[in-house]
Amino acid sequence: MLRLGALNRFPLKSARAEPLQRSRLGLLGLEGDRRWMLVEEASGRFLTQRALPQMSQLTARHNSDNSLTLSARGHADLRVELPPADEHLRGVTIWRDTLRVPDAGDEAAAWVSAFIGKPARLVHVPEARARHLQSGFGHEDDRVAFADGFPLLLIGQASLDDLSAKVGRPLEMLRFRPNLVVEGSAAFAEDGWKRIRIGDVEFRVVKPCSRCILTTLDPQTGERSVDREPLTTLKTYREQDGEVMFGQNLVSDGSGVLEVGMPVTVLE
Repeated sequence: MLRLGALNRFPLKSARAEPLQRSRLGLLGLEGDRRWMLVEEASGRFLTQRALPQMSQLTARHNSDNSLTLSARGHADLRVELPPADEHLRGVTIWRDTLRVPDAGDEAAAWVSAFIGKPARLVHVPEARARHLQSGFGHEDDRVAFADGFPLLLIGQASLDDLSAKVGRPLEMLRFRPNLVVEGSAAFAEDGWKRIRIGDVEFRVVKPCSRCILTTLDPQTGERSVDREPLTTLKTYREQDGEVMFGQNLVSDGSGVLEVGMPVTVLE
């Protein structure tokens, strides 16, 4: 039987994961997932571990009132209140998308700038200002917050086990930053899924996830693997049209609650 083996939320894009046992699910994915982001102060361009591996050591905790608590070694914790949805708007760029979203204020900016070592701002995306999905995928009313392209990412545990065996050492699932981990399926079975149900919520499987250099960072230390694993091995058997694919992007049809251990049903 297929089951939901793990749930992960990433309150701040490219910061540490927040493992969950249970989460509400809405238009933008898991509650509080990737609703905050760091951007360059001058340009508004988004910042991630791709260029700043130290972000792997940044903890951002989603609070029940939708505020955010930032933590990092050598820095006092900072609680950041949810900014008003239509005030102090800042133009930001994430990949090819540009949008205007609320800035979290100077105290938060000073904290994140001190942590990453360059002038930066912390921004939040309200649901009403969320982005459309990539052209050609999903429905007109589908939206995504600050995730790269889609609100949810799913990986089968057996797919990671297969990759680990080929690399020759155990790999951490959090290298790939999935929201949903499914147990009980064959390796890469998720490649053939079109629609699934977890609990009472149905999901569309819309696109394979292309992987980048971020997967070579140890999620605990932020150190890059000298052998460029697991990308080196993935390229030998998971390359498609010049991109390395691992995991599937999902969109939910409706809202609900997800909990670790729930049954997963393949509908199509």
